Amino acid sequence: MIRKVLVNEVPDIKKLIDPFVNEGLILPKSLLSLYTSVRDFWIMSDDKDPAHILGCCALQVSWVDIAEIRTLAVRKDNHGKGIGRSLVQACIDEAAQLGLKQLFTLTYVPDFFNRLGFSQVDKSTLPNKIWADCIHCQYFPDCRETALTYQL
Repeated sequence: MIRKVLVNEVPDIKKLIDPFVNEGLILPKSLLSLYTSVRDFWIMSDDKDPAHILGCCALQVSWVDIAEIRTLAVRKDNHGKGIGRSLVQACIDEAAQLGLKQLFTLTYVPDFFNRLGFSQVDKSTLPNKIWADCIHCQYFPDCRETALTYQL
Protein backbone atom coordinates (compact mmCIF):
# COMPACT_ATOMS: atom_id res chain seq x y z
CA MET A 1 0.00 0.00 0.00
CA ILE A 2 1.37 3.43 -0.99
CA ARG A 3 0.53 6.22 1.41
CA LYS A 4 1.92 9.33 3.04
CA VAL A 5 4.28 8.73 5.95
CA LEU A 6 3.15 9.31 9.53
CA VAL A 7 5.25 11.46 11.84
CA ASN A 8 5.89 8.55 14.21
CA GLU A 9 7.38 6.58 11.28
CA VAL A 10 10.21 9.06 10.63
CA PRO A 11 12.74 6.99 12.65
CA ASP A 12 11.79 3.99 10.47
CA ILE A 13 12.50 6.05 7.34
CA LYS A 14 15.94 6.92 8.75
CA LYS A 15 16.63 3.22 9.40
CA LEU A 16 15.54 2.44 5.85
CA ILE A 17 17.82 4.99 4.17
CA ASP A 18 20.89 4.69 6.42
CA PRO A 19 22.28 1.51 4.75
CA PHE A 20 22.13 3.32 1.40
CA VAL A 21 23.84 6.34 2.97
CA ASN A 22 26.60 4.03 4.23
CA GLU A 23 27.04 2.70 0.67
CA GLY A 24 27.24 6.24 -0.71
CA LEU A 25 24.03 5.88 -2.73
CA ILE A 26 21.94 8.42 -0.78
CA LEU A 27 23.13 11.60 0.87
CA PRO A 28 22.86 11.60 4.67
CA LYS A 29 19.65 12.87 6.26
CA SER A 30 19.33 13.90 9.87
CA LEU A 31 16.23 13.10 11.87
CA LEU A 32 15.56 16.85 11.97
CA SER A 33 15.61 17.12 8.17
CA LEU A 34 13.32 14.10 7.88
CA TYR A 35 10.85 15.48 10.40
CA THR A 36 10.77 18.90 8.72
CA SER A 37 10.12 17.28 5.33
CA VAL A 38 7.70 14.59 6.55
CA ARG A 39 4.88 15.90 4.33
CA ASP A 40 7.08 15.35 1.25
CA PHE A 41 7.33 11.59 1.78
CA TRP A 42 5.43 8.70 0.29
CA ILE A 43 6.00 5.19 1.58
CA MET A 44 5.02 1.71 0.54
CA SER A 45 4.09 -0.47 3.45
CA ASP A 46 3.47 -4.18 3.61
CA ASP A 47 -0.21 -4.97 2.97
CA LYS A 48 -0.17 -7.56 5.77
CA ASP A 49 1.74 -5.35 8.18
CA PRO A 50 1.16 -1.62 7.46
CA ALA A 51 3.81 -0.66 10.04
CA HIS A 52 6.49 -2.47 7.98
CA ILE A 53 7.89 0.08 5.51
CA LEU A 54 9.23 -1.41 2.27
CA GLY A 55 10.32 1.82 0.59
CA CYS A 56 10.13 5.60 0.57
CA CYS A 57 10.41 8.51 -1.82
CA ALA A 58 9.97 12.26 -1.41
CA LEU A 59 8.67 15.05 -3.63
CA GLN A 60 10.09 18.41 -2.61
CA VAL A 61 8.75 21.49 -4.37
CA SER A 62 11.62 23.77 -5.35
CA TRP A 63 9.92 26.62 -7.16
CA VAL A 64 6.68 27.62 -8.87
CA ASP A 65 6.89 24.93 -11.56
CA ILE A 66 9.57 22.46 -10.51
CA ALA A 67 10.08 19.85 -7.80
CA GLU A 68 12.70 17.29 -6.87
CA ILE A 69 12.28 13.54 -6.51
CA ARG A 70 14.58 12.65 -3.64
CA THR A 71 15.44 10.08 -0.98
CA LEU A 72 14.20 7.07 -2.94
CA ALA A 73 15.01 3.90 -1.04
CA VAL A 74 13.63 0.36 -1.16
CA ARG A 75 14.61 -2.43 1.20
CA LYS A 76 17.16 -4.58 -0.58
CA ASP A 77 15.12 -7.75 -0.09
CA ASN A 78 12.34 -6.03 -2.05
CA HIS A 79 14.37 -4.78 -5.03
CA GLY A 80 12.99 -5.72 -8.43
CA LYS A 81 9.35 -5.82 -7.31
CA GLY A 82 8.30 -2.45 -8.76
CA ILE A 83 8.23 -0.65 -5.41
CA GLY A 84 10.63 2.11 -6.47
CA ARG A 85 8.75 2.62 -9.72
CA SER A 86 5.43 2.86 -7.83
CA LEU A 87 6.83 5.35 -5.33
CA VAL A 88 8.24 7.57 -8.07
CA GLN A 89 4.89 7.36 -9.87
CA ALA A 90 3.12 8.52 -6.69
CA CYS A 91 5.42 11.55 -6.67
CA ILE A 92 4.80 12.20 -10.37
CA ASP A 93 1.04 12.02 -9.80
CA GLU A 94 1.25 14.41 -6.85
CA ALA A 95 3.40 16.82 -8.89
CA ALA A 96 0.79 16.83 -11.65
CA GLN A 97 -1.98 17.52 -9.09
CA LEU A 98 0.08 20.45 -7.78
CA GLY A 99 0.33 21.92 -11.29
CA LEU A 100 4.08 21.48 -11.62
CA LYS A 101 5.64 21.31 -15.08
CA GLN A 102 8.96 19.62 -14.42
CA LEU A 103 10.61 17.22 -12.01
CA PHE A 104 14.28 16.65 -11.48
CA THR A 105 16.41 14.28 -9.53
CA LEU A 106 20.06 14.11 -8.60
CA THR A 107 21.04 10.47 -8.34
CA TYR A 108 23.83 7.94 -8.24
CA VAL A 109 21.55 5.47 -10.08
CA PRO A 110 20.57 7.25 -13.32
CA ASP A 111 19.63 4.08 -15.22
CA PHE A 112 16.65 3.49 -12.93
CA PHE A 113 15.26 6.97 -13.66
CA ASN A 114 16.01 6.67 -17.40
CA ARG A 115 13.73 3.61 -17.49
CA LEU A 116 10.96 5.76 -15.97
CA GLY A 117 11.19 8.41 -18.68
CA PHE A 118 13.63 10.84 -17.05
CA SER A 119 16.28 12.40 -19.29
CA GLN A 120 19.83 13.23 -18.29
CA VAL A 121 20.71 16.93 -18.30
CA ASP A 122 23.70 19.02 -17.37
CA LYS A 123 23.42 20.12 -13.73
CA SER A 124 24.02 23.72 -14.77
CA THR A 125 20.62 23.74 -16.54
CA LEU A 126 18.79 23.31 -13.24
CA PRO A 127 17.62 26.49 -11.48
CA ASN A 128 20.01 27.99 -8.94
CA LYS A 129 17.32 27.63 -6.25
CA ILE A 130 17.89 23.87 -6.12
CA TRP A 131 21.49 24.27 -5.00
CA ALA A 132 20.47 25.56 -1.54
CA ASP A 133 20.77 22.03 -0.09
CA CYS A 134 23.98 21.32 -1.96
CA ILE A 135 26.03 23.75 0.06
CA HIS A 136 25.58 21.42 3.06
CA CYS A 137 26.62 18.31 1.14
CA GLN A 138 29.88 16.58 1.94
CA TYR A 139 30.70 16.49 -1.79
CA PHE A 140 30.06 20.19 -2.50
CA PRO A 141 31.17 21.62 -4.89
CA ASP A 142 32.33 18.39 -6.58
CA CYS A 143 28.91 16.80 -7.03
CA ARG A 144 29.06 13.16 -8.15
CA GLU A 145 25.34 12.78 -8.79
CA THR A 146 23.72 12.69 -12.22
CA ALA A 147 20.97 15.21 -12.95
CA LEU A 148 17.82 14.04 -14.73
CA THR A 149 14.55 15.77 -15.53
CA TYR A 150 10.99 14.66 -16.28
CA GLN A 151 8.48 16.84 -18.12
CA LEU A 152 4.87 16.75 -16.89
